[in-house]
Amino acid sequence: MSEQENSTPEGMLSKMMAVAAVATAFVSPAAADPAVLSFSQEWSTDLTGYIFLPVSTTGTSTVAGSSGSIDLSLRDALELLDFAASIRSESWKGDFGLIFDANYLSLGQDFVGGGGGSAQVDVEQYWLAFMGAYRVAGSNGAGDRPYSFDIHAGARYNSLKQQLDLNGPGPGMSFGGTETWWEPVIGARYTWQINDRWTGAVLADAGGFGVNGSDLQFSTTLGFDYGYDNGGSLKLGVRYYSIDYSNVRSDGLFAYDVDQVGPFVGYTFRF
Repeated sequence: MSEQENSTPEGMLSKMMAVAAVATAFVSPAAADPAVLSFSQEWSTDLTGYIFLPVSTTGTSTVAGSSGSIDLSLRDALELLDFAASIRSESWKGDFGLIFDANYLSLGQDFVGGGGGSAQVDVEQYWLAFMGAYRVAGSNGAGDRPYSFDIHAGARYNSLKQQLDLNGPGPGMSFGGTETWWEPVIGARYTWQINDRWTGAVLADAGGFGVNGSDLQFSTTLGFDYGYDNGGSLKLGVRYYSIDYSNVRSDGLFAYDVDQVGPFVGYTFRF
């Protein structure tokens, strides 16, 4: 996009849509935690910090009724990122578990156009998920490697801010704003111990289902966990993630319809 095109409201909105699409890129749900394989009647908890690195982000973003196509590489996404932090806590006792996810992201970018005009893009996203889990099948390893199949369900609170402020010789203009919503979440996971160091997991979850403008959030994950002698573990894997959200604001349609795929990495502390 040329500098002249960037200085127009339409060009700024297109750029903002690309920035805003990155907001979902670094805050997707974490992979399986080996606490699910403890089978202990005492509480076992894993606390994980992680990040998702989308090598491809495609779809459509709409702000103030203006839509734009998105096609971002990992390099594009990292250039737009200011700060991202994600943690997941998972606690198990027997066949019952509690899962909590917290994610925060902040992006901001300034643009200078012709004629003394300028624009500021402000994107902030966070979400909190609270879920209960139940192991429907599993083995603690008697005569074989431990494995577990569990299901989980709960609620997720989402907050997404996409705001573009245009400044120039005349009156300034502002587009977008903040949307918040609750949505239900369900999922299933299969976890198995590969050897004394490695654990594998396959996870799928879905949320939204048309509640509060969230048509569907869906992800599938293949993850692996390498355990260290100190009780911690390294997590890595690959994930596909999609979101389809829309709502009508006073300034027009506000919507996301984005698909992402890429690796993730994290580290777990166990206690």
